[in-house]
Amino acid sequence: MMDSVVPYLGPIGLIFLALLAGVVSPGPSFVQVARIAVSRSRADGLAAALGMGLGALVFAALALAGLQALLAALPGVYMALKVLGGLYLMWIAIQIWRGARQPLEMAGQDKGAARRTVLQSFRQGLVTQLSNPKIVVVYSSVFAALLPAQFPLPAAMLVLAGVLVMETGWYAVVALVLSSSVPRAAYLRSKAVVDRTAAGAMGLLGLRLVATAHTA
Repeated sequence: MMDSVVPYLGPIGLIFLALLAGVVSPGPSFVQVARIAVSRSRADGLAAALGMGLGALVFAALALAGLQALLAALPGVYMALKVLGGLYLMWIAIQIWRGARQPLEMAGQDKGAARRTVLQSFRQGLVTQLSNPKIVVVYSSVFAALLPAQFPLPAAMLVLAGVLVMETGWYAVVALVLSSSVPRAAYLRSKAVVDRTAAGAMGLLGLRLVATAHTA
């Protein structure tokens, strides 16, 4: 199996480098993980990071399967996905804004409640990542530019595993950093400002997705 992958390690490395720039650039996924990590707990932030990684894995697998060609042939489907994704991001923004002045309950949470919030954080991370169909275009573009014409299944599986590790790893770093004591204390002092800043950023990203839905 490894023998069939070795000749493709060069192109795979270039793919990861190209994707890394997009992974670390700020966007709705970063905003969501950052807010969850600083306002809930480290476990919640890591759960959201895992959701982001799995969402990226779905898009990468679809890109390898040729979804971009389907979306190009059916532009109405892609437009609908962008509109729905943008509306979801704006809905998140509204919820964050409305809860900006609500006090944060940091203690007294039983294990069952903590488990529910972690599952909720995972779900929010996954859905936030899946709400931006432009990611599949990014993956498709990188794959189209850098993948060899003949690409065996073991090499494709290595690419997908790398996408999962890279996406989850980056957002896990974000979660670990922002869930530490200093950022959390700063958040508690300025919760309304931070939440509304995050809501504004998320809303603008959603609005941009809807406004550009008619473009490729």
